[in-house]
Amino acid sequence: KGIIHIQSTQNNTLLTLTDLQGNVKFWSSAGTLGFNNSRKSTSYAAQAAAEMLATKAINLGFHSIIIQIKGLGYGKLTAIRAIYKSKLSVLKIQECTPLAHNGCRPPKKRRV
Repeated sequence: KGIIHIQSTQNNTLLTLTDLQGNVKFWSSAGTLGFNNSRKSTSYAAQAAAEMLATKAINLGFHSIIIQIKGLGYGKLTAIRAIYKSKLSVLKIQECTPLAHNGCRPPKKRRV
């Protein structure tokens, strides 16, 4: 068993493979695959990073995984689809996006 953490920001998609204790075994992102600048935020880049992480997870001996998602970026769903298409069996999907209950004040809106 293992856990795949998907952190999807507006600029990049980060995927981390850990065991159940939280020790990092492998990580991948859209930037490490050679996507630059605005191409990192595309769903295709997230799909490529997820496929690479899934093949590495199979090579490391992981068969069943738990997916934890964090963030509001574009690459969430395509990364999940790419993991489903691999030979890994997904036990559950958890949404771990932190939501503020009127905490800190957000940054001001841009005026261009």
